[in-house]
Amino acid sequence: MDNPAATLHCPNYRCQAANPPVNKFCQNCRTPLKRRYLWALGSGIEAYQPESLIANRYVLVNERIVLDTKPATPPDTPQEIPEELLPYLRLSPYRLHIPQVYGRLTGGERRQDSEIWLLEDAPILETDTAGTQGELFPPLRTVWQEATAIRQLNWLWQIANLWQPLSSEGVGTSLLNLDWLRPESSILHLLELHRDEPAAPTLKQLGQCWSQLQPDASSVIKKFFGQLCDQLTQGKIRTAEQLVGLLDQGIKDCGQGQSRHYQIFTGTDSGPVRRHNEDACYPPIGQLWSRSTDENALAIVCDGIGGHEGGEVASELAINVLREQVERLHFDRDHWHPTHLTLQLEQAACAANDAISQQNDSEHRSERQRMGTTLVMAQTSAHEIYITHVGDSRVYWVTRQGCHQITQDDDLASREVRLGYTFYRYAVQQPTSGSLIQALGMASSTTLHPTTQRFILDEDSVFLLCSDGLSDHDRVEQYWQTEILPILDGQRDVPTAADHLIEIANRQNGHDNVTLALVYCQVRASAETAPTELAPPQPESLPLPTTETPSETLATTTIVPSHTKTQPLTRPKRRPWGLMLAIVVLLVVGAGLAYLLLPRRWLQGFVRQSSNSDAPVSVSGTPSPTASPTPTPETVSSLENLALMRVTRSTITNSQGQDVPLLLRLNPPEENLSPIRLIPRGSVLQVIRQSSDSGEEDWLKLRVCSTGTENAEMQSIQTAPASPTLADAKRRRNIYPQVQPGERGWIKVVNIRSNVDLNVNPTLAQKGVCATAPESDALTPSLSSP
Repeated sequence: MDNPAATLHCPNYRCQAANPPVNKFCQNCRTPLKRRYLWALGSGIEAYQPESLIANRYVLVNERIVLDTKPATPPDTPQEIPEELLPYLRLSPYRLHIPQVYGRLTGGERRQDSEIWLLEDAPILETDTAGTQGELFPPLRTVWQEATAIRQLNWLWQIANLWQPLSSEGVGTSLLNLDWLRPESSILHLLELHRDEPAAPTLKQLGQCWSQLQPDASSVIKKFFGQLCDQLTQGKIRTAEQLVGLLDQGIKDCGQGQSRHYQIFTGTDSGPVRRHNEDACYPPIGQLWSRSTDENALAIVCDGIGGHEGGEVASELAINVLREQVERLHFDRDHWHPTHLTLQLEQAACAANDAISQQNDSEHRSERQRMGTTLVMAQTSAHEIYITHVGDSRVYWVTRQGCHQITQDDDLASREVRLGYTFYRYAVQQPTSGSLIQALGMASSTTLHPTTQRFILDEDSVFLLCSDGLSDHDRVEQYWQTEILPILDGQRDVPTAADHLIEIANRQNGHDNVTLALVYCQVRASAETAPTELAPPQPESLPLPTTETPSETLATTTIVPSHTKTQPLTRPKRRPWGLMLAIVVLLVVGAGLAYLLLPRRWLQGFVRQSSNSDAPVSVSGTPSPTASPTPTPETVSSLENLALMRVTRSTITNSQGQDVPLLLRLNPPEENLSPIRLIPRGSVLQVIRQSSDSGEEDWLKLRVCSTGTENAEMQSIQTAPASPTLADAKRRRNIYPQVQPGERGWIKVVNIRSNVDLNVNPTLAQKGVCATAPESDALTPSLSSP
């Protein structure tokens, strides 16, 4: 692009000076000039000619690709959100793969009946040959043949992980067009989202789509991939979780043909304004740490909250607890299980949270006096890296082709976008946009939702973990090319890059402490262990994620946040009042008949309660003071009305005749991924409410009064005749942590109906936590970071 009118304005909001388009740095303040390329949606863009300046701001540099020449100026973000854009907002945690709505293009000669929307984070490559230019990354089918075996499986693995969340938003079809899939080295991007019309796609269709790639697959995976496509088209692979599990096994085998070496360096500074440094990091600063593939690398950054003698205590305490927890983990390649490791890392974060929270309680700290800390942690394991995150500290993934923020801030702005309420570029302009919705130490871990993501490492990369003292005002996006990219090119060592980034944070931001950790991963081929051909995929060897048990949706960890960080807000829905009234009448008549025909003693085990209330069910058989005496239309199962139940068996039998554990999921059923807990035999549970919002089946929300023991049942399994089914059930059961008294969660009615004893002595609950009032279902209050 050689357009003198298209001057680039400095992205530094305190400068914003105009620069010629050929400049790399602002001629006024020397800030690197950010070239933000956007993908245009809507037919209106076709009315403009290439290199034309639109609305005195956007330059059309290529077909549907525009350059924002004023990146420091907020774009037009109207309050009304079109229905077709909602999936982009709700899928914002997947922004590594899915572009996000930047704003609306207004002004110029645009026709009023043709809106143009702009997407950021689109798969657009910046070239720097003659000025500035932008072009799309080539489609998947173009680069497929030249990719390595592990790279090809990595791309398929990312598609499989995206299948369920995109399908739930009605845009799964977007994954069936190979021209819409655009790889950026190892990272797979979607160009845009497309609605499922006329019907949602199936895994059989995915298998047919993938079959187009099979002839050009690497010889190492050619047979494996062909059989995988056949199993998809024949319906032998029934769920995306099974598909991810099979690809995990293939990637694990291919990963043995590579070796990885890590360099880690940390740095911290109090900054030019703050007197005290409330941040903490690991490994200790001042030393370059090196790790090989067999020595799992660990890096942690914590940004303290709570002022002197508060935030710094919390961050140091979190580091110490996390180190102790991670040191206990077993990284056994032969018994590798990503779900197990993901859960353990989340539990480590919860342990650090509880340690800080208990110290707050012992010092009688309340509300804003409570100390806390944010967390970003990177843990490597074989061919993967696991990122655990709480708060607004960030992790960036830098490759030779791009820099990507892979964590989503736990703040009010991100939550509003995630719920589909507003555009991100509008949300961040609000005064409270940066208020935290969770951090370590502010409450018990029962209300904490850490996010753990995992990524496949098949190329040289640098992971930057940093506090907001560096990430504020897009400093990482501005300086990654000049400060971090040289590490990958061998032109700068890791300690020098870390020092430069801290200096930039102090000079360009300067309002806060700054702490960072750089994790440099070098990937090399290892011919000694490289496989020549993968074994065929075996779906029958995987745990079956059937509808029998809700917990199986967590059988595979994904490269996206494992669950939403706050309970989702729901807008009022229109209800069919005529049908509801008819159901109420039928329920009242049925209740009257039950009262007349059934024994009174049997009725004493039941109470009536509104399904919209989280009030405890009365253990005496009468309604609680806060419970509604009239059943609602959503009441479809008598199990909702049970006050107490005791678990008699901690396993259930699925449709394949296999024993699978009885599990409680801590998040609502509409959330696809959720922490899960094993319910041991003898546990006493209390019904909070019943919900059929999930569509096909009814769910119970339960509260754990007390926990039993699984020893008796485990002994019965151990003494039973040996069989693969029982052994597999025992292995899977040992993966999951046990429920704790006071925890609340969800389970399908069909899973628990035959596993409980309804004749429960109320004194069993009195010995547990159900004698007290239940916790509120209110959203986690926001926490303001200093």
